[in-house]
Amino acid sequence: MKLDILPAIPKPSILLLPLGGMLLFVVLYILAALNYPGGSWIVMDQEGFNFWNNYLCDLLDRNAINGELNPARFFARASLGVLCVSLLLLWYFLPGLFSKKGINVFVMWLAGIFSLVVTMSLTSGTHDITVRIAGIFGVIAFISCFIELYKANYFLLVYFGIACLLIFLVNYYIYETGTFIRSLPVIQKVTFISFILWFAFLDISFYKFVKLKNDKIRMSH
Repeated sequence: MKLDILPAIPKPSILLLPLGGMLLFVVLYILAALNYPGGSWIVMDQEGFNFWNNYLCDLLDRNAINGELNPARFFARASLGVLCVSLLLLWYFLPGLFSKKGINVFVMWLAGIFSLVVTMSLTSGTHDITVRIAGIFGVIAFISCFIELYKANYFLLVYFGIACLLIFLVNYYIYETGTFIRSLPVIQKVTFISFILWFAFLDISFYKFVKLKNDKIRMSH
């Protein structure tokens, strides 16, 4: 069953925008970390941002954990917005990567978009609820995507994606149970870096697919 509601294949240049957004996200988050006053839930009076002790979401709050006003939040919130918009753009057009657009592609598309929209509310003070809702829809979107990628012979993306998802589930298990909670700040960053790389490789694969398709059309004329 083909679903006409799904978007058409974009121009190759459009798919360069998510890559630029991911790069800008990294730059802005580094600036946020450099401007963080200090404090973590492990060491309350530490100076600045600590890779081993701080969570990425610590940078989003109005006040740092040490009680000072947090100027890093401007960079952190901008970076989150840039990342979500960039990934929304990629995910919106992603059905174009697959030749058959059945119900599974529609589920992938809708769940992914909803997960990213919900993630944007991380700055609203509803962190735990946001993480749970976005996580559930994100898992649905990824599993659906892996199925389609496997059908399209993107095996490396599937295997790398499954590894990312397993890391995420470990991250979520620790978050919910408190087991090995001292290691969670580092695992959170490993999870984030893994998914950013996966999205980047997905975007590059999509870009190559669209460019090759357009080249074939030009040659046929």
